[in-house]
Amino acid sequence: MGLPGRLKQGDSQEVVAAIVQLFRDRGDSDYGHEAVTQLEHALQAATLALENNATSELIAAALLHDIGHLLHDLPEDAPDQGIDDHHERVGYHFLKSHFGPATYQPVRMHVDAKRYLCAARRGYHETLSEPSQVSLRIQGGPMNEAEVAQFESNPHYQAAIDLRIWDDTAKDPKMKTPPLESFEPHLRRAAEAKGSD
Repeated sequence: MGLPGRLKQGDSQEVVAAIVQLFRDRGDSDYGHEAVTQLEHALQAATLALENNATSELIAAALLHDIGHLLHDLPEDAPDQGIDDHHERVGYHFLKSHFGPATYQPVRMHVDAKRYLCAARRGYHETLSEPSQVSLRIQGGPMNEAEVAQFESNPHYQAAIDLRIWDDTAKDPKMKTPPLESFEPHLRRAAEAKGSD
């Protein structure tokens, strides 16, 4: 499973079209045991980024932070089986070929951001949904001091925290969002920014 064909680096139109098609093909799959689909979750996270005046690169990251779930072939209940699908790494490897670090680094770091916030922010763990708490255990639990320091040394760590907060919030079955197509300009701008990095 994956994106059709080999996408050329630097062809933002082709990349965006392939991403939109991927969401159309697989976006109606369940988002864990939450009350939204993968597409609804992605649109909600991107809408929250938009409402917080994020850059196009970070809006793209919010929309695509879980694209790894759509690119692998593991069963939807992998976390229930104690399997970490490493979706952040799958997404990172795809995005790194087509987007700059302001998009792919927050995606790569968004799982670690949950682990970081559990260690660094009092009460954060209790705000996590039950499925998110289950996946936290599989993903390594709260960070230790050395991991916290390493996380904070990355220049994109604050963007990853912002993305994580939107990720945690984007699980509302009643939330209204713009359609997927309305985010295409942000995706194109983010993809085009790769050439300027």
